[in-house]
Amino acid sequence: MAWSLIVALCLAATSERPNVLLIITDDQGYGDLSCQGNKILKTPNLDAMHAQSVRLTDFHVDPTCSPTRAALMTGRYSSRTGVWHTIAGRSILRRDETTLAQHFRAAGYRTGIFGKWHLGDTWPYRPQDRGFGTSLIHGGGGIGQTPDAWGNRYVDDRLWRDGKREPNKGYCTGVFCRAAEAFMTASKEPFFCYLATNVPHAPYIAPPDASGGGAAAFVKKGVPAGRAAFYAMIADLDTELGRMFAALKKAGKEDNTIVLFVTDNGTAAGWNEAKKDGFNAGMRGTKGTLYEGGHRVPSFWRWPGKWKPRDVGGLTMHVDVLPTLLEACGITAKHRLPLDGQSLLGVLEGKAKVPERTLFVHSQRIETPVKGRQFAVMEGPWRLVDGRELYHLGDDPGQRTNRAEKEPDRVKIMRSAYDKWWDSISTRFGEVVPLVIGAPEQNPVPLNCHDWRGEVVPWDQSQVRKMPQANGSWAVEVARPGLYRFTLWHQPAEAKKILEATRARVKVGEREATAEVKPGSTSVSVEMRLEAGQTRLQTWLESKEASRGAFYIEVEWLK
Repeated sequence: MAWSLIVALCLAATSERPNVLLIITDDQGYGDLSCQGNKILKTPNLDAMHAQSVRLTDFHVDPTCSPTRAALMTGRYSSRTGVWHTIAGRSILRRDETTLAQHFRAAGYRTGIFGKWHLGDTWPYRPQDRGFGTSLIHGGGGIGQTPDAWGNRYVDDRLWRDGKREPNKGYCTGVFCRAAEAFMTASKEPFFCYLATNVPHAPYIAPPDASGGGAAAFVKKGVPAGRAAFYAMIADLDTELGRMFAALKKAGKEDNTIVLFVTDNGTAAGWNEAKKDGFNAGMRGTKGTLYEGGHRVPSFWRWPGKWKPRDVGGLTMHVDVLPTLLEACGITAKHRLPLDGQSLLGVLEGKAKVPERTLFVHSQRIETPVKGRQFAVMEGPWRLVDGRELYHLGDDPGQRTNRAEKEPDRVKIMRSAYDKWWDSISTRFGEVVPLVIGAPEQNPVPLNCHDWRGEVVPWDQSQVRKMPQANGSWAVEVARPGLYRFTLWHQPAEAKKILEATRARVKVGEREATAEVKPGSTSVSVEMRLEAGQTRLQTWLESKEASRGAFYIEVEWLK
């Protein structure tokens, strides 16, 4: 067979595969949609998608963002991947994991990410290193956090496009949605588009030109100011998604595009548990908790003409997304590491029931996970929280009546399941995910205190501005031996913040070097010869009055 014919047949087969648009929002909970019963917030475009979708009504994620994103990208429990926190070096996805984007790209798809990554900001952990051919992202876990461009505040931000920082005009949601739209409508090949908005994560900065009156309109309805801005951010997102869906339809791509909408954890501002104020669809708990409201989220799956819209109960989870999407797109992937999720394609097609499984979530926002810390075991309608509280959602959807004393045998069985799960996921908890310095793929490399390991981690620029007397170390891998230069700042170079120090000190492993800080300097550099290998890196900016780590540094291999 002629080579040109083979290529033509391969391209034809590829073009028949469905596109995929995976939308994940940040801190929007189950009840933060009008189609889920919210009487104050109106989301007409997501309501329309809800009406056209298979709705997995018992879908779960982790209680916070980076872990959910790690599980979504890999089909594996987040703690297996090295991600169980959102800061302190524990939000970085291990190198031996394979992402959804890598699978799709290997299968001939165009791949793009727009918005939030939060699984590593330096090589080899960036989106462009993990399978995304196109990227437009902010740094860290949110706009204005420590790794992000200094001074970003949701409007006219500087973002990283394919690894290079550039200015953008407009409110962040519109910037990300319209970039995603352009990527999808211009694509001649099948695409995998990952639209991961930073909204409605704090700080609650509503768009200045929001439709429907913005935050003020919600305040007039008696909504507290913080929640009013939170709702206005979601309302604006809904408007932008409506425009994007319309553009897909106009481009003739709607019918052959699988659209999945999920959120990354429970609501952050839509419900006040202490005051029982707001709306949370009758669930207890919010972001970060192990009650249902902390990890049960919307999950809408739309493929026009293929999947019949309906509600589907039964326990499902973020780890199921990867195997489901790959099977739906006809991609047979070779998984280097075993998956925890199962394909739900048969469920979406109406040919199979949701598999009966025991599923788990936990929250380990510490250096090394601790067994028994903040976990939930889920089995059918049963929930075991922290090993001490047992709830039956069929009788008690708000999780108010603890049945542990009346059901000791069930508690024992579910605790035993947790013990086995823990033994399975904990085999690599002693490992670190090192930041790589000196690699030719990124030299010099910027590091910042967001990824410190220490008691105080200034993860947001507002905290850095307060100049805390804090310090921590980075787990690093020296890629190649040689002479290195370390440049230290309180704030990024563009801020021109004068150093409040007279001496700088850098320690890598057992090696240490110092330098005098000249009056009026905004930075100071120290050079040191290093051997290749894994080690720890720590810095000090010291004076008679204070000692603190350098919140921002740059490490450059010289020769």
